[in-house]
Amino acid sequence: MGKRPNSTVAIVGPGRLGQAMGKLLWQAGVPIKFVAARELARARNAVRFIGGGKALSLKDRRLADADIILITTSDTALNPVARELAGYREDWSGRIALHTCGSVPACVLDPFRNRGASIGALHPYQTIPNPSAGVRNLRGGFWAVEGDRRAVAVARRWVKMFSGTTFELQPDAKPIYHLSAFLVCPTVVTLMDCSERLLQQAGVPRRVIRPMLGRFVSETVNNFVEFGARKALTGPAVRGDWTTLEKHVAELQRFAPEVIPAYIELLNLMLRVAGASPDRSKRARRAISSGLRAAARPQRNTPK
Repeated sequence: MGKRPNSTVAIVGPGRLGQAMGKLLWQAGVPIKFVAARELARARNAVRFIGGGKALSLKDRRLADADIILITTSDTALNPVARELAGYREDWSGRIALHTCGSVPACVLDPFRNRGASIGALHPYQTIPNPSAGVRNLRGGFWAVEGDRRAVAVARRWVKMFSGTTFELQPDAKPIYHLSAFLVCPTVVTLMDCSERLLQQAGVPRRVIRPMLGRFVSETVNNFVEFGARKALTGPAVRGDWTTLEKHVAELQRFAPEVIPAYIELLNLMLRVAGASPDRSKRARRAISSGLRAAARPQRNTPK
């Protein structure tokens, strides 16, 4: 593994991201000195996954002996944890505190800065469903960084170890930056779940549904990256197939009525991306209304 750098790291709040980063840092030769959680058992489990470090309770003041404090807690826990840990040492001069929250600026770590530390934040624009997937997904990824010069330099060095790319954000841009990730990741998963249920209703074999959706969405992503949104956009709304939209709404009313509001709003956004004329937007709204009326009509009993 080669010679390890001198700066030691304490990982605080080792959830999915903390464990994944810890393992990548350890594999890159960065000495993980401590791994701390409120429950010691969780810290021990994280140490086993990471491959190094001593498990500590969050109350253990030995955490202040690390050169770099890496806080990987949830956004809401970050402020109280930072205040608690900063109190473990009167003078943090020469040391660094970093956090990984995407929506919170580095200044939440001011309790460390006020005692002499350099502070910063690094956040991966990536999904991490579990630590093992995180180790895979974080390599070669994109990371937002901000904060004091020394802290940002450490963050950039780490990301380079992961073969990743960094870009700097202004602190007040963090919420909208994080919002962009929310709109494109958990929402896609939610929509894929809706599609999975509809495919089951259509009688598609369960064994092929997820692989089929995975390939379909992956190709859509590739088209977006290569051509941009407008050229990658396909489907009945883009080509003006209003009859198909009517059928969609009618089928949603039968099998997934809770999806209809999202369908309508997504259709409106879709038409804006496509640069649709006002007339085309009106026709889309008429198609939706027609589909809802058709779904509301009582179904005729067909003779056996």
